[in-house]
Amino acid sequence: MSIRLITFDLDDTFWEASPAIHSAETALRDWLGHNAPRLGEFPIEALGAIRRMLVEREPALRHRISELRRRILFHALNDAGYPAHEASELAEQGFQVFLEARHGVQIYPDVQPTLEFLANHYTLGVITNGNADVRRLGLADYFRFTLCAEELGVGKPDPHPFQQALRLGEVEASQAVHIGDHALDDIAGAQQAGLRAVWFNPGGIAWQHDYQPDAEIRSLADLPKLLHGWRSS
Repeated sequence: MSIRLITFDLDDTFWEASPAIHSAETALRDWLGHNAPRLGEFPIEALGAIRRMLVEREPALRHRISELRRRILFHALNDAGYPAHEASELAEQGFQVFLEARHGVQIYPDVQPTLEFLANHYTLGVITNGNADVRRLGLADYFRFTLCAEELGVGKPDPHPFQQALRLGEVEASQAVHIGDHALDDIAGAQQAGLRAVWFNPGGIAWQHDYQPDAEIRSLADLPKLLHGWRSS
């Protein structure tokens, strides 16, 4: 059965995530240094302890990374002596600083031309565990839907996001393919939900798992040719 729906991961598939995350962390630290001086040099170990405490208390926060970050900030600020109402306001303001900088990604040059081509032949969607927003990046018009773990309350590799994608794309699993860089979240997750899965591997690293992706690409520009080959086979 031919492919009708293509879903994409975002981080490390459309751009390299770590530089933007690092820049966002730096922007947040600088902002807190100016706006929350009582926090001082809050040790990383303490932040990690707050995170573990919150996730242990509410496991669903593991998939709600924006809310988790807000709460970590709130607890750190509150522990530093800010009253609850002030800590809440500072946490939200700090999170927005982080989120703005987090969207300072360098989109791979072949992403938009490839999406432009594919959108004329397939239904496209996004399935992400991250908190990048395609609307902020000028990519939203290519996609029928965006599914994020934050809103679903569960992330890849759980089958639910993929099942939601099939519902929104109005296709059967055999008519869908997911593209992503993560062996477990993207490849195993999609395949376990019945979709085909294409491993995005720009670095050409060796596959190290006992299951196999349906295909591998080094560049998104290779995707149209791959899909055409599937259609012809």
